[in-house]
Amino acid sequence: MTVKRMQRDLLAMSETEYDLVVIGGGIFGACAAWDAVLRGWSVALVEKGDFCGGTSANSFKIVHGGIRYLQHGDLFRLRSSCHERSALLRIAPHLVHPLPIVIPTYGRGKQSKGFLGAGMLLYDALTLDRNRGIRDPARHIPLTRFWDQHRTLEAFPDLPGKNLSGAAIFYDGQMYNPTRLVLAFLKSAVGQGAQIANYVEAIRFATEGNRVTGIHANDVRTGNALQIRARAVLNAAGTWGERLLNRACGRTVAEPGPYSRDACFVLRRRFSSEYALAVQGRTHDPDALLSRPARHLFLVPWRGHTLVGVWHKVYSTGPDEVNVSAEELRSFIEEINWAYPALNISLDEVTMWNAGLVPFGENEPGSENLRYGKRSRVIDHEKTDGLRNLVTLIGIRYTMGRSDAAKAVDLVGRKLGRIAARPATDRIPLHGGDIADFSRLVREIASAGMEPDTAEALAHNHGTACDQVLGLGHRERALLTCLPGSTVTEAEIVHAIRSEMALTLSDIVFRRTDLATGGHPGNAALERCADIAARELGWSPMQRRREIAQVLSGIPDFQSRDDGSGIAREEKQ
Repeated sequence: MTVKRMQRDLLAMSETEYDLVVIGGGIFGACAAWDAVLRGWSVALVEKGDFCGGTSANSFKIVHGGIRYLQHGDLFRLRSSCHERSALLRIAPHLVHPLPIVIPTYGRGKQSKGFLGAGMLLYDALTLDRNRGIRDPARHIPLTRFWDQHRTLEAFPDLPGKNLSGAAIFYDGQMYNPTRLVLAFLKSAVGQGAQIANYVEAIRFATEGNRVTGIHANDVRTGNALQIRARAVLNAAGTWGERLLNRACGRTVAEPGPYSRDACFVLRRRFSSEYALAVQGRTHDPDALLSRPARHLFLVPWRGHTLVGVWHKVYSTGPDEVNVSAEELRSFIEEINWAYPALNISLDEVTMWNAGLVPFGENEPGSENLRYGKRSRVIDHEKTDGLRNLVTLIGIRYTMGRSDAAKAVDLVGRKLGRIAARPATDRIPLHGGDIADFSRLVREIASAGMEPDTAEALAHNHGTACDQVLGLGHRERALLTCLPGSTVTEAEIVHAIRSEMALTLSDIVFRRTDLATGGHPGNAALERCADIAARELGWSPMQRRREIAQVLSGIPDFQSRDDGSGIAREEKQ
């Protein structure tokens, strides 16, 4: 795959006519750009904030294989999800890996090992092809396993033991870093000729009669206006998409649908077990044909932390105002402590919360047991609004980004009269993802004198493209130094700025590196990162202070701000 730097060239964008311009730099937009450029199209992509700065960055980091759709009797979604999980394990094995999940079983009936195990074994039978084409055996999804009571309590000794019969263990996928996965799609697209830019906001559509011919946009950094011409436009702006449509068209084109704020939080505590644990919360799924007594909440090991979630809430406030208050976090903590009393989690253990909006099912006002949204929406605006060559994709699950984007690009292709077979994006390795043995890659990086944990983090975030980062260090050895208390090297910060279009300190610490994705990295690390960025980007001392303040506004501090107010973080734009 061609190695190209991500360069923000707005002049070139304004002087080129593209086959397709994509609005939105989350997982759905990134996948669409990659798919379209592989079809031989000229492609531009713009994002009003930073790439992967919204819902995509704030997922629970699970790549769902569709097991929960078994209880809905929805075999199509089950098979589709399993296919997409397998695809990500094939094309990005550095960023997606198997995650074992333990579900304790109790007594008889729907909480029993027999009931749960029968469903899991049926799932195994329906997904026998799940490891096809995955080169690294360590990325294969194993079959269901069962534990007795003794083995279950060995792993989780504080579980309530009354009527505990053991556990069933199934495997799903976990993302090491959702933002780096979006970047892998974008860098792959750039390598094939796509032009992309962050901090460029689409304001309205350019039209000739009833035909959309591009977009009028605004450079958020400078305030300058630009026009990007294209034969077709794909609106993949997620939950911002409907607002964009109505503003861009000057009339109500799309009524906002129901959205769920999906929220989780990060604990600094890491449990001794390598397994994730599912416990039953207080709500149930009203759409399930066969279900256990309540929906599951999950405690998931993730990069030295524990992720806890997910909580759903019908959300009528706009996507720019997504937040989670301290009071809401208290209620989340109270529920998880109720489900697993020995945890005894407290608010001051929370280092970060994540929340984003996704399309939801139809629910009555005040409903406690909420219906999930089922499928992404692809809208042909020629049919709905008389606007030719405009398509909207509102995605529902990060896992389905590749597949749903392909469907939207198929529709664009029909409009352009460019019908062709879909590219094999479920098999073509992404940027850095051509890996047959991830452990060997880690050993090779470590053999150059790097600490094992630093080598592993570098291999996860960059895969085989880590040579681009290491090359900076070879030219200037000091850049291979890690920031204090971190596995992030100074070379990664320089690389993020020079080659990955990082323009702010928040871009670097939240979306290009591991530095603050799990919480505050420590003052020394943050200050050093700001020093490097200031040198590379020419910040004044005042700008450097503003950048640090912006980062700190994105990191919750409930010990000093325990007033129940929402903490609207910068990365939630």
